[in-house]
Amino acid sequence: MQANNPLDLLRRLCLSLPETNERPSHGEAAWFIRDKKMFMMYADHHHDDRVAFWCAAPMGAQDAMVQAEPTRFFSPPYVGCRGWIGVWLDIPVDWDEIAKIVADAYRTVAPKKLAELLENRE
Repeated sequence: MQANNPLDLLRRLCLSLPETNERPSHGEAAWFIRDKKMFMMYADHHHDDRVAFWCAAPMGAQDAMVQAEPTRFFSPPYVGCRGWIGVWLDIPVDWDEIAKIVADAYRTVAPKKLAELLENRE
């Protein structure tokens, strides 16, 4: 998968998941399940830093990913303390891997019945 604009690709990935929607949060594009639970947020120089996204992650994933590849993953401000993972997008990325990270973020936050719908699609 290739993308010239990472926001466009992230939008497609997120909105393809069951009962998701997009709306701004803190001035950035963010994706929610049933318009309530946020599972992902775009970060376009949110703190005058770099382009990335922040997303929910399964327990323990943040530590493992950041320790294994700190040039690709980080603990984001505000939500890093809840185990969310930050993913840099201003470096070469594997968009198939990004799709898996997005799906994991969704599963982490989604009610069980919606998460099961996702399992049935794969």
